Amino acid sequence: MTNFSYFKIKRNKKIRYLNHSKRKGTYIVFLHGFMSDLEGKKPKAFYNFAKKNNLGFLALEYSGHGKSSGKFVNGNVSKWSKDTTTLIKKVVKKNKIILVGSSMGAWISLNQFKFFKKQIKGFLGIGSAPEFLERLMWNKFTRKEKKEIKKDGIIHLKHGDYEYPITYQLIKDGRKNKVLHKKIYQKIYITMVHGNKDKSVPVSYSKKILNMFLNSKKKLVIVKNGDHSLSSPKWLKLLKTELKLIIN
Repeated sequence: MTNFSYFKIKRNKKIRYLNHSKRKGTYIVFLHGFMSDLEGKKPKAFYNFAKKNNLGFLALEYSGHGKSSGKFVNGNVSKWSKDTTTLIKKVVKKNKIILVGSSMGAWISLNQFKFFKKQIKGFLGIGSAPEFLERLMWNKFTRKEKKEIKKDGIIHLKHGDYEYPITYQLIKDGRKNKVLHKKIYQKIYITMVHGNKDKSVPVSYSKKILNMFLNSKKKLVIVKNGDHSLSSPKWLKLLKTELKLIIN
């Protein structure tokens, strides 16, 4: 997969993205998760799916992620959502969109509805994590951790083999991006896929997203023994099957 390009947003800011161009038609827009990038299995799988099915494709690495410029600790949901909006306008233009959001990418996806309401025809969420900064991080911090992040502006959280630098500005920005109280009246196809063994985000978050959509054709797929990433071959096959149902 060698079709990576860079889009210069500002003089010192470049966003790396992956694109399969279509002058007219439908685009799959894949949005990755928190501290992730485009080197994983899911973006490659959806890129190949798009090419095989004669669809356009766009995926990007938000600023501070992957090989895009910027520092992760300076980023937040507002900035990453803006990166996404900018790239969709540049690459997808006026074509139809099917959003595929993985984890935080589902939150970023929901932020795109106010800009591309007429273009979005479907939405596939994978281990969706809207508002996770407040609900799954801040609310679970100890009193000591809250005091530390307020004082130092940052705290380093360990989760499995990873360490996440969480800034206070990131938490506060998350509060400005609350989406779960909103109602969306679009008639689109929306499917949430969530592993029942997801240790990062409860299945209830996918259900909360479905409750936002009042007129859509909605579906919840709970994957038996499925983890948060759902990146194994059998689960990627399932995701592509669900995506095909949305398209057709």
